[in-house]
Amino acid sequence: MAEEARYVYSVARTAIKENLGEIGIEKREVFTIPYKDIAAVVHSCLPQAYDTKDRARAEEWVLEHSYVIDLAMKRFGSVLPFSFDVILKGDDSAIAMWLEKNYKILRENIENVQGKAEYTIQIYYHYDDLAGKILETDAELNGMKNRIGKESKGMAYLLQKKLDQKLKSLVSQKAAYLAESSLSRIRSSVDELKTDGKRRTAENYKSLSLLASYTCLVRNDMVARLGEILDEVNCQEGFRVRFTGPWAPFSFVDYRELS
Repeated sequence: MAEEARYVYSVARTAIKENLGEIGIEKREVFTIPYKDIAAVVHSCLPQAYDTKDRARAEEWVLEHSYVIDLAMKRFGSVLPFSFDVILKGDDSAIAMWLEKNYKILRENIENVQGKAEYTIQIYYHYDDLAGKILETDAELNGMKNRIGKESKGMAYLLQKKLDQKLKSLVSQKAAYLAESSLSRIRSSVDELKTDGKRRTAENYKSLSLLASYTCLVRNDMVARLGEILDEVNCQEGFRVRFTGPWAPFSFVDYRELS
């Protein structure tokens, strides 16, 4: 008889054993295995990794994995999401024993994210828009700009370089000031915030410069307030905000002590 295993999507706060339907990877039947007031959301599988050289198939697996976690969030509220391809050997009783062994850690993590979700915030700026605005109001830079057309070719080149450097510095200062001032307001509306230096620029924002990127854990009753703060930033000339979520709180769970 083949050895059994369970593919783990998440751990939810529920004491009920139930079948969630054929919603898993490759239409596998997903169900819960409870212990006390928590349960693993799993499907039955062999104790071997999901591995393929077919990139499209691998991407489909990841999407299906995320889909189950999203449905679990809707069904049970906040869940502890697991990354793709977490497989535990054993049958349902073995998984229940694993939940029992790690109950304290899992329960603490669930408490931390209960009634909350993960959101991402990216603040962008448009260099030309900010530079144009600064040029409108800065007398020194305007004077320098007017001189360029009246000087010799060599002197005009040097003045243009100096103007560009000063303008670049002022744009950076203005952008940094907005990032710093908005950060304090963002912090007041979130439970936890992490600066994300690795976040890629979204396709629709390629023409802009990424100023700041954050991953936040936000209470459900504070999302609207956070949205209002970000709308104010987004309405400032030269700036745009990308606000996405809600997502499962991958960035705010700690599994280091799980065994």
